[in-house]
Amino acid sequence: MTDPRADALRSGYATVAQAYREHLLDELAGKPLDRAFLDAFRESCTGTLLDVGCGPGQVAAYLASRGARVEGVDLSAAMIDQATASHPSITFRVGDMFALPYEAGSLGGIAAFYAIVHLHASELVAPLREFHRVLTPGGLVALAFHVGADVVHVEELFGAPTSLDFVLHRPEDVIAALVEAGFSVEARLDRAPYPNVEYPSQRTYLLARS
Repeated sequence: MTDPRADALRSGYATVAQAYREHLLDELAGKPLDRAFLDAFRESCTGTLLDVGCGPGQVAAYLASRGARVEGVDLSAAMIDQATASHPSITFRVGDMFALPYEAGSLGGIAAFYAIVHLHASELVAPLREFHRVLTPGGLVALAFHVGADVVHVEELFGAPTSLDFVLHRPEDVIAALVEAGFSVEARLDRAPYPNVEYPSQRTYLLARS
């Protein structure tokens, strides 16, 4: 059975995947707090790490540059093509965060930077339980998201046409979903947007242990 919303996301990203790659490939160079958060995540994990909702692969590539064994997964085949072209030494595959293509307990950590941006708060527990399933006991999730209570619809991204809805989240809702999914939150970072670097939303970063 096809999932209409998943199909809409694939279509929405197919038209902007190349522009995403061109604009976001080096985005972490201008985001020191993001790099510090990822460094802390990397240093706290063992085993294979997974970048969920990897897009063009910039987070996976950063973790790999820090010595991690990392793979990436994204719902969009177009994004996976861009990630593979940019970082051929890293394994990227098409996959759904609601049914990750990994065995139970096989991963040491999951980075999910803005991977929940198309999910409403009521939908968060299911994929987070899937994260918990594939993580080794004591594994970590590094979760980043836009803060707010709005749904932002866009008809273009980076100059390319699309049709996508982006969901902003209240941190307390995300924390509650993590706890319900079996995680304990160990750290939280809140920051203002970097001017002229990114979308002007508040950001929250959570480290949660399985």
